[in-house]
Amino acid sequence: MSKIVILVVDGFGIGAMPDAGALRPGDAEADTLGHLLDHHRAATGRPLELPSFGALGLGAVHPHPDLAPRPSLPVAAGRAALGYPGADTYAGHQTMMGADFGRVTVARLAEHLQEVVAALRAAGHRTELLDGKPLVVVDGRILVHDNLEADPGINWNASARLADAPFAQVLDVARVVRTVAPVARVIAVGGHADGPLTGFVRHGEAGTVGLDTPASGFYRNGGLEVQHLGAPLDHTRQLPDAAARAGVPVTLVGKAADILACEAAVRRPAVDTGEVLRHTVDAVRAAGQGGGAGRSGGAGQGSVLVVSNVQETDLAGHEQDPDRYAAVLRRVDEGLAALLPLLSAPGDRLIVTGDHGNDPTIGHAFHTREYVPVLIHRPDAGAAERLPDAASLADVGATAAVALGLSPAGLANGAPLLVERPIRGAAAFGSAHAAH
Repeated sequence: MSKIVILVVDGFGIGAMPDAGALRPGDAEADTLGHLLDHHRAATGRPLELPSFGALGLGAVHPHPDLAPRPSLPVAAGRAALGYPGADTYAGHQTMMGADFGRVTVARLAEHLQEVVAALRAAGHRTELLDGKPLVVVDGRILVHDNLEADPGINWNASARLADAPFAQVLDVARVVRTVAPVARVIAVGGHADGPLTGFVRHGEAGTVGLDTPASGFYRNGGLEVQHLGAPLDHTRQLPDAAARAGVPVTLVGKAADILACEAAVRRPAVDTGEVLRHTVDAVRAAGQGGGAGRSGGAGQGSVLVVSNVQETDLAGHEQDPDRYAAVLRRVDEGLAALLPLLSAPGDRLIVTGDHGNDPTIGHAFHTREYVPVLIHRPDAGAAERLPDAASLADVGATAAVALGLSPAGLANGAPLLVERPIRGAAAFGSAHAAH
């Protein structure tokens, strides 16, 4: 039985992509991992100990004096470009699971105001702009606006106080906006604010205008209701659904349980890193004891798929707290040490990667557009192998599909990074391909 685990360390970048400075010039210098290691040594006088990451080849794909330069395990290691616009957790995970985000764009609400207003009026809603700003007040109580907590143009929100409108009405407005929105997500938000929402409207970066949701009190006052409406995707052509239809039991852990679609999946939502890692280990152990065997007759018979997201690294990046980030990363390293012995059978795979960067030293609270590591533990491989750069995170999902015995052509996007047999002449570590 093959156990396939994809562990996504949220916000785990290893260096700026070529277009990282297009929105903020300073982001061209983003390097979440490198700056974190430098900060830790400067603050403590010693290196950040990450032995499991080192064994998996992290130091080979991000050369740094505080990381082991070569893997000590049979791994295939490289890095991936994001393969979607911007730097966003939702888009990152959807892309990683095989979605094609080629038609999703980064756009301010102001650039599509006429289409949004027309769609809302056609659905029977009354609309007006707030003091002439590109922010739509719907039926006098629901705001449609740019999301100020993500990079400009990544997501739009429909927000209201629950005292003014039930969440079902907020969701109805968000669904209408979704029909014309070109962005990755439209998010419906309802909560209890400290006053009228119009008092918490502010200008964001790059000409955006929206609700300052943290300042409104929504996150403090309890009763928050949120629903994410993603860009139209064919979830049947993403890895979790394709695996489940082939008879592979699927477990989604952490934030992956909140944002990935798969009706058959076991879901273990969690934010605490220790809890995420425990759920991941428990799912793998259950599979090893036969509790996750697939249905007979499928391509993935006897296999299991676990997709986990460690969110607290991303939260530390948003807080610009490199000390917290380092502490979380150490806990992840300890979790990897517990996972690796459970993934020792031929055909087992542990894929450690990220969804974008979130440099905790960059000086702002937004994600950073960076390459991410792709570290693939292969206990049945004879030696470590260096992978070429992946063009998209979708290649991670395609690689996992092959390991499950599924055709990667069943996914909407992505190409396998590995041929699941010994590769003659594969680039070894220490060759000219071993450093970026």
